Amino acid sequence: MDDDRRICLAADIEQYSRFDTPGQRTAQAQLARMLRAAAERSGLDHGTWSVQPQGDMEFAVLPTGTSEQVVLGEYVTYLAAELGGYNATRRPTERMRLRLAVDSGVAAIAALGFSGPAPIAVARYLNAPEVKRALAAAGSASLAVVISDRLYQDVVRLRFHGHDPEQYRRIHVEQKGFAAYGWVRLPGVDPQDAGQPWRDTPEGGARPPARAAEGERPSFVQQDVHGTAVQGVIHGSVVHGVVPGGTGR
Repeated sequence: MDDDRRICLAADIEQYSRFDTPGQRTAQAQLARMLRAAAERSGLDHGTWSVQPQGDMEFAVLPTGTSEQVVLGEYVTYLAAELGGYNATRRPTERMRLRLAVDSGVAAIAALGFSGPAPIAVARYLNAPEVKRALAAAGSASLAVVISDRLYQDVVRLRFHGHDPEQYRRIHVEQKGFAAYGWVRLPGVDPQDAGQPWRDTPEGGARPPARAAEGERPSFVQQDVHGTAVQGVIHGSVVHGVVPGGTGR
């Protein structure tokens, strides 16, 4: 089962529907470019990721052994830099803001790609109202990063790789049968300046279940960038990745 553990992440464009059709095309292209560039600048091979584009969102399952410290550190730093550089050359109406969710857990290969709780958790963190409020409340922020409690406890809290736990604020995410703690960071924004746009859970409070309940029914369009496309609604778990036997890039 240890071999099935993967880092899963998803990036979503905030208020994507405000762009017109040409603007949406540009936003999609720039999102894909920035995610690849941030990976390459961090020393990660984006070509080995199992990637699922969703228009205004990209979901990815990273290879076994990918460093959690690098993803939460260099990758986030370079993604914020790529986003900042892009926005600096754009009019206010053309600028992009992103939400990025990261978790690490079981994402096992299945008939149509991947199954397991980690992809579900990433989807719930990404769309949590608390994360959207945090980004909306910090007008100077272009990126909101939310990570699972497990990643925070294992990597950030212990200050591995120079991570600063004081840059994160704890939230409680509960929606569609999923309940868990998460931790939000706004790169480039002092947490003291961000105020308290989301509700924290007091220390010692009831700890929620870490994963989605049985019967959760997320649905994603399955897309394999290595050459085989599959579409469908998957009941019981979110699945994604390369279809066994699919052709290479």
